[in-house]
This record gives sequence, structure tokens and C-alpha cells, in this order.
Amino acid sequence: MEYMSKEKFEEAEKIEKLRNKMLKYIVYKKRSEAEIRQKFSEEDENMVEDAIEYFKELNYINDNVYVERAVKEYMALKNMSIKELSYKICQKGISKNLVDDYICQNKESMLEYEISSAKAIILKKQNSQEEQEIKAFLFKKGFMSESVSIAFDELN
Repeated sequence: MEYMSKEKFEEAEKIEKLRNKMLKYIVYKKRSEAEIRQKFSEEDENMVEDAIEYFKELNYINDNVYVERAVKEYMALKNMSIKELSYKICQKGISKNLVDDYICQNKESMLEYEISSAKAIILKKQNSQEEQEIKAFLFKKGFMSESVSIAFDELN
């Protein structure tokens, strides 16, 4: 039976501690890989890399799944344009390509969401603002002109 040297044992202990800290961080709230790297940037780089790979293999870290969940959360809670939604997810360290791919694959539901978001904003603002002001606001928020036109047409 082989025994581990004291140094190897201490190294294994450190890795285990880091993995436990990282797991708590991931389980508390789904995180992107970039968020995890940021949080553990003070730790030993090789150990962080090993831990991230370990959790990727176990599918605890998966940016594709993160994008899907984040989009669904935003869609359920807020009225945003596709552009604004994309921007918010990219702020979490997700690559723009990954977000764009998701949007392209779900183009129809994303457009429906944007139109319904525009309609909700129009209904909220129509008593206090003119149509042009509302349109300007929607364009400033990144809504596509096509979505804004459809939203206004459906409400009139």
C-alpha cells in the first residue's frame, strides 16, 4: 500500500477545499464560467482551472445551459428588447456568439417576446406619453422597429 507524501496530501486538501467553496458558490445560484473565474481569481490559477474542468465534466458549469436559463428568467420577469436581454447576459461573461446562437435558434419565440414586451410598455406609457415619445423610448431600449410597429398595430 502506497502512502501519499505530506506535500501531496496538503495539495489534495487545498484542491478539495477549493472545490467545496466553488460548489457552494455554483449551487447557491447558477453562474457562468466567467463569474466563477472572477470570484476565484485570487486562488491558485492551476487549481481553479482544474476545479472548473472538474465541474464542467459534472455539468455543474455549462454556459449553454446558463444562457437558456437566463433568457427564460428575464423573459418571465422583465419587459426587454432582445438587444437589451443579450447585453445583460453578455455582462455575466458569456460570449456574444453563444447568446446570438441561442437567439437565432429561438428566433420566433424571441420575436414574440419582444413584441409582447413592447406592447406592455406601450400600454403602461400610453396615458402619459405621445406615440412618438413611446417609440423613441422603445428604440432607445433597443427594440427593433419591426417589433415596435407590430406592437402598435396589434394595440390599435
